[in-house]
Amino acid sequence: MAEARFQPRVFSGIQPSGNLTLGNYLGALRRFAEMQVSHETLYCIVDLHAITVWQDPAKLRNATRELAAAYIASGIDPEKSILFAQSAVPGHAQLAWIFNCVARIGWMYRMSQFKDKAGKNAENSSLGLLAYPALMAADILLYHATHVPVGEDQKQHIELTRDIAMKFNHDYGTDFFPITEPVIEGVATRVMSLRDGTKKMSKSDPSDMSRINLTDDADAIATKIRKARTDAEPLPETYAGLAGRPEARNLVSIYAALAGETPDQVVAAFAGRAFSDFKPALADLAVAHLSPISARMGELMADPAEIDRLLAAGAERANAIATPIVARTYEIVGLAGR
Repeated sequence: MAEARFQPRVFSGIQPSGNLTLGNYLGALRRFAEMQVSHETLYCIVDLHAITVWQDPAKLRNATRELAAAYIASGIDPEKSILFAQSAVPGHAQLAWIFNCVARIGWMYRMSQFKDKAGKNAENSSLGLLAYPALMAADILLYHATHVPVGEDQKQHIELTRDIAMKFNHDYGTDFFPITEPVIEGVATRVMSLRDGTKKMSKSDPSDMSRINLTDDADAIATKIRKARTDAEPLPETYAGLAGRPEARNLVSIYAALAGETPDQVVAAFAGRAFSDFKPALADLAVAHLSPISARMGELMADPAEIDRLLAAGAERANAIATPIVARTYEIVGLAGR
């Protein structure tokens, strides 16, 4: 049975696990704000994903509001974009169950993030941790999203989403779900640790000096950049000359992303100079970009009732899109409830 063609629609989401970093801003939040100018955009706080591991309920609620504040402070306009919490739209869980029955167990065991998070203790992990990629597919396909801005580390999940959509369409002789495209762009889509340039900047790293938090003030940002690990060599003439120098390469990439320049342009401007010259310039640039975000987040968090109101309004708009898609999915599958 032929279905309607899909209008361009962007969806993405972030877990409310606290301590948002510069990596979240450059790899996601800033691009989200840019995309809302030219696309229909839905941005979600994926709180159902967060509980695949145990969460303190009060901290989870606060982290959900903090992430909403970060979205808005980074330039996402709740009037232009649909901003909401995943758990406020029942269709996410409804569609996830159907996709649990479409996806194969082997697909889930091959997901690198499950292997990383479960480690050697996989048998004691929650079933949700294994199955959550099906929920991620539901997050996207619930809105017939055609494009998903993600970091490189999430590309495997989009590939799984495509596999699930194709299998569903094949199994039921339809083309109801789109084959979603990942959007991976920018010079710093994967920001690395300030202490180890071979590891991704992470909010879960034990060392707070490894990352710049969006809640850091100007002094903290400058201190972390000044103390970021580099090497004794000066900056080369070309970006290619940073091969084998992961910490130096990371700082240059961060500068380029914040300045809206190419890494080669940055290296050319600082060629032959030591990092004792480069770091203060990077610190000034980072403070100029991030201090207003930190201040705005503080203002928003001072009024949690307003954040809740904005999220509720967004959930109502999201439900208006999701409900008929769930109903049609049930009809295709042959389920009685619609």
